[in-house]
Amino acid sequence: MTAVSAILSILSGSMVGLTLGTIGSGGSILAVPLMAYLVGLPPHVAIGTSAVAVAASALANLAGHARARTVKWSCALVFALSGVIGAALGAQLGKRVDGRALLGAFGVLMLVVAGLMLRPRRAGHDPQVRLTRASARRLLPPLAGIGFAVGGLSGFFGIGGGFLVVPGLIAATSMPVLNAIGSSLVSVSAFGATTAVSYAVSGLVAWPVAGLFVLGGLAGGYAGIEAAKALARYRRLLTMLFSGIVALVGAYVTARGLARFI
Repeated sequence: MTAVSAILSILSGSMVGLTLGTIGSGGSILAVPLMAYLVGLPPHVAIGTSAVAVAASALANLAGHARARTVKWSCALVFALSGVIGAALGAQLGKRVDGRALLGAFGVLMLVVAGLMLRPRRAGHDPQVRLTRASARRLLPPLAGIGFAVGGLSGFFGIGGGFLVVPGLIAATSMPVLNAIGSSLVSVSAFGATTAVSYAVSGLVAWPVAGLFVLGGLAGGYAGIEAAKALARYRRLLTMLFSGIVALVGAYVTARGLARFI
């Protein structure tokens, strides 16, 4: 690894950490294009390395939510376990797809995410929801089904999928948004780790880049949290701005992916 690559890896991680700390879920969607086009990793290596960084970041954030008791563990674990199966299958499928075509599809996903970020989050209405023997018949099917589908997408694209896990948990259980955010980190960690292991076994993870990316993400995340406090009244504006950035990057990635077919 050159000094320039090391600096770009730290800078990329800082950018993702800053957006995550400032606006929450969705920031990690930038990890793959940054690793592919800024750091210069091959497409599949960028996806595998991104999965490592996303899993590490989610675990660090999960610890804070666990201390705050915002995690609905029983629901989160069922969603994550079913999603791990989907992530493993998705990762295997993703590795079989041509790298540039996969990045093109990733660009389309970014455009979808940009649109979803502008929609108001649906609020859950059951803060006491728990997965018990009595509620299992009602909660298990949607938790397992949605978890598997979201895990498959996460594994295929090498993303944490928090922007899908949060509404998925709310749809399945009607838990409040705060609980869904905390609980989603169990799945994001599990999906990222599953994808990372799959790609690592195939030799598709750049470990030095992943380590530097995580270090940059920690610094950027701290700065983002402080920025979020100072800019709390402008949170909606920041979300709209970031959505625009994701859309522009998504359009660029899509165009690069389509160029190979022209």
